[in-house]
Amino acid sequence: MNANPLTLFWEGFTVEPYAQIAPQVLLIRLRPGEDCHPCCSGCQQHCTAVHDTTIRRVRERDLFQYRVWLEVPVRRVRCVTCGPKLEQIRWLSGRQRLTAGMVSWVESLVRLMPVQHVARLLGLNWHTVKAIDHHRLAREVVEPDRSQIRRLIMDEFALFKGHRYATVVINADTQQVLWVGEGNSRQAIRPFFEWLGPEACAQIEAVAMDMNTAMDLEVQHHCAQARVVYDLFHVVAKFGREVIDRVRVDQSNQLRHDKPARKVVKRSRWLLLRNRDNLKAEQAVKLEELLQANQPLMTVYLLKDQLKELWYAPSEAEARRRWEEWLELAMSSGLAPVQQFARRFKGYVEGIIASATYRMNTSVLEGMNNKIKVIKRMAYGYRDNDYFFLKIKAAFPGKAR
Repeated sequence: MNANPLTLFWEGFTVEPYAQIAPQVLLIRLRPGEDCHPCCSGCQQHCTAVHDTTIRRVRERDLFQYRVWLEVPVRRVRCVTCGPKLEQIRWLSGRQRLTAGMVSWVESLVRLMPVQHVARLLGLNWHTVKAIDHHRLAREVVEPDRSQIRRLIMDEFALFKGHRYATVVINADTQQVLWVGEGNSRQAIRPFFEWLGPEACAQIEAVAMDMNTAMDLEVQHHCAQARVVYDLFHVVAKFGREVIDRVRVDQSNQLRHDKPARKVVKRSRWLLLRNRDNLKAEQAVKLEELLQANQPLMTVYLLKDQLKELWYAPSEAEARRRWEEWLELAMSSGLAPVQQFARRFKGYVEGIIASATYRMNTSVLEGMNNKIKVIKRMAYGYRDNDYFFLKIKAAFPGKAR
């Protein structure tokens, strides 16, 4: 038995009796074990003939405050099957400059810390750490079973500042991220359906999304039988921006000569847009006073509440009845922003009625978007989207059905 316990760390090699120690650096020299024949990295056969030997300096895991480097004599063997070939070293794959133990240590740290922090901590290049993590993700991210996908949720998130977006698609039943791609146009999301394939596309029953015409048209093109389900949150938010805000501004402009009243209306945006259940007691009182004093604001606020009821209908027939009732009220309101919204809304109503059958929404993705923002912050700006998108897939592997 070799007396030096360090030999246990590097299979097939023994440690030279003297190690060079410099400030913060420990250099350990290895030599091939006398009783260990080199193994061909191609066919894994043991070889006795050595073609040549080169000394490679590689990085090992740190020891206390020391950076540990190894000087490893790497042999090229004369394999009768493969010809001249590098020997196989189990703890040093290929032409790596890091040992398997060091790579494993980097993989463990990068799960918990930003890439930049790990690079600084270990004294490695950012690209080296990123490449290690990229290989880990490619190895660990599981390819979804496309034959089991029936319902999808599609949404977009901000990729960078300046209105650059990416689209994410998840399996509504398992909440696994299936695909992430840059852009939110038809051309940008088409690769997802090409990846899904005609057979899997034919099995899709429903797709939840916001009122994005590009997504809608692409779904109808590839999954003609699928029902599009529009998300409650996005539609109500759109009503708030295009109708309630417009009416509020118009009412504020009409009160130019009544500055106190104009000030109240002008500052009422969040009171009108927030759900009544989320208001504090004093805010609820202010809202009630505002609505009682301003009939147009009262009208659009009640229409907003009634619009939500479309998503809670027990059947598609009831949803359609509620829609017709809401449309009649909107068109008879006398408010141009409401009427304009109702006319445009007619083209999307089938996607709302479908929610009575398919209880789906993008709220799951809204929660995911918060975690995606954390991933972006930890990255300090990923240098390529493939890596970033792999990080997203790894963060949402899905759950068992």
